[in-house]
Amino acid sequence: MIAPKDETLAFMKQFVPEDHFPAFLKKCGILMDFLYETNKTLNLTRIPEESFWSLHVADSLAFAGEVSLDGKKLCDVGCGAGFPSLILAAAFPDLLVTAIDSTRKKVDFVAAAAEKMDLPNLTAIHARANELARKEDFKAAYDFVTARAVADASVLIRETANFLNHKHGLLCIYRTTEQLEREIPDLKQRKLNYRTTPLFQLPEGAGSRLFLILPSQKSMTLRR
Repeated sequence: MIAPKDETLAFMKQFVPEDHFPAFLKKCGILMDFLYETNKTLNLTRIPEESFWSLHVADSLAFAGEVSLDGKKLCDVGCGAGFPSLILAAAFPDLLVTAIDSTRKKVDFVAAAAEKMDLPNLTAIHARANELARKEDFKAAYDFVTARAVADASVLIRETANFLNHKHGLLCIYRTTEQLEREIPDLKQRKLNYRTTPLFQLPEGAGSRLFLILPSQKSMTLRR
C-alpha cells in the first residue's frame, strides 16, 4: 500500500471525525490494495495507484464539507468502482449508503470491497437508476443523491429526482468549472433552483473541483 502524503492527510482530516480517522485510513488502505489487484483483470479505474489518495479518496471526501452526513441516507448513482460511496461509508459509519450502477462487474466489486472494508452501512445494487427510483422502497427515500463521474446534469436530474426526499433531499453533482459552464444555461432555461459551491483545490495538484447542488423540486421530473 502506498501511504498518503502529508498534504493529502491534512486535506482528509478536515472531513473525517478525529477519533475515527485511523480506522478510516485502514479501511481505505484495504480498498486500495483490493482495487489495484482487481484492476489487473477488470479495468475498474484509469487513475494510477500513486494518485489513489488525492484523486479517489480526497475528492470523494470533499462532499462532506458541504452537508452533515451522520445518520442520513445517501444514494450514489453510477457508483463505478465505489467513489464516493465506499469512501463516504468508511468515513461515516452512521451514514446509510446505497451504491447503484448498471454494470454488474462494478456492483460486484463494490459489494466485495464493502465486505473487505467491514462496511455494513453500504448496500450495492445492480440496476438502472431511473427504474429503481420508481420502486416504492426507493422513491423519496434519500437525503442525498451523489453523482461523481457520470452523465450531464440534465440527465442526472431527470433520472434521479425520484430518489430524493421531497422536503429536504439534495442532488449533489461533482463538477469541474468546465462541466458547470456547459450545464448552467440549461438549468437557467428550466428555471431550476440550484447553487454551486466555491471552487476548491484538491491536494497534490490533483485539480480543482466544485459541487452543483439542487434541492428536490417538482420541475426536476418534468419532461422537456
